Amino acid sequence: MIQATALLTRLAVTAAAVLMLASPFAAAGDTVLIDVRTPEEFATGHLPGALNMPYEDIVRLTAEAGIGRDTPLALYCRSGRRSGIATSELLANGFTQIENLGGYEALAKDRGSCTASNC
Repeated sequence: MIQATALLTRLAVTAAAVLMLASPFAAAGDTVLIDVRTPEEFATGHLPGALNMPYEDIVRLTAEAGIGRDTPLALYCRSGRRSGIATSELLANGFTQIENLGGYEALAKDRGSCTASNC
């Protein structure tokens, strides 16, 4: 029971952090950078400024974060496969401005990367 409570608390805090981070982007019309890999993959390294929204839950998480369907989104994963799936899901749900950036490793070489401790 304690583990379940801790997990729910962590999920609530994560959702709140996503809301706080995403809303200013959505309001300003800036592109929202989304890493659709797992939280574990995200923790090992991600692009600076990226939000973590696993691809299986991308439609729900963007809605919870208040990201509008006309907000420009840029998605990436490890190889481009999961970000492609997420792109298709978002398009099917009315999102209009989505770019699939492809794989993290190639992007990190160009843009740099960070972890939770240095981002």
